[in-house]
Amino acid sequence: MDLAALRQEQLRLAANVVRQDDFDVLPPRFVAGADVGFEQGGEVTRAAIAVLDYPSLALVEYRVARIPTTMPYIPGFLSFREVPALQAAWQQLVQRPDLLFVDGHGIAHPRRLGVAAHLGLILDIPTIGVAKKRLCGYFEHPDATPGSCQPLTDNDEQLAWVLRSKARCNPLFISTGHRVSLNSALHWVEACICGYRLPEPTRWADAVASQRPAFVTWQNAR
Repeated sequence: MDLAALRQEQLRLAANVVRQDDFDVLPPRFVAGADVGFEQGGEVTRAAIAVLDYPSLALVEYRVARIPTTMPYIPGFLSFREVPALQAAWQQLVQRPDLLFVDGHGIAHPRRLGVAAHLGLILDIPTIGVAKKRLCGYFEHPDATPGSCQPLTDNDEQLAWVLRSKARCNPLFISTGHRVSLNSALHWVEACICGYRLPEPTRWADAVASQRPAFVTWQNAR
C-alpha cells in the first residue's frame, strides 16, 4: 500500500472541495443519509443509503450494497476503504437526494478529505459530514443544553461545529463535505434532528444497515 501516493491523492482531491453553498435545489426536496459497516470479519464492506422526504423526514427509499473490501483499515485513509461501497449503493437509487449526510468527517480531517468530502466530490452533490468522534483539531466542549455548539479548529482554521444534539449524549462533529458551507451544514443537521442524537438521515441509514427495530417496523408496514 503506497500511503505516500494516497496522501498526495487526498491533498489533490481536497483542493477541489467546494466549501461554500452550491445547492441545486433549496430547500431540498429529498435528503439522504449514508452509513458504512463491515461484515465477515472485515472482508465485506456494507454501505447503506436512506432517502427521506423533506421536510416530513419520512423514509421513502433505501439501498444497501455489499462489496469485497478493497483495502485494510488505515487511520486517516478510511474514505478509500468506504467510498467504493457507497458509490455502489448510490448507483442503485431511484430517487437521488438533493443533500447527503454521511456518517463520517468532511473537511475535519488532517488532509481535509474525510469520507463525506471524498464522496461528495465524486458524486458532485451537496454533502455534510456527521461524525461521532474527533479526528483532528481542538475544541471547547459545548454545554449540556441541546443545541449548544463550539467551533473545532486546527491551525486557526475552523473545520467543524461541535454540536450537543441531545442532552446527556456526546456531541457530534458537523463539517462541510462538499458544496455546503460550515454554517449551512450546522443548519441542516439541526433541521433534521428529531429528539435523537443523530439527524434523521444518518439515523435511518444506520437503522437500515443494522436492521434496527424502527426499520423493521417500517418494512412490515409497507
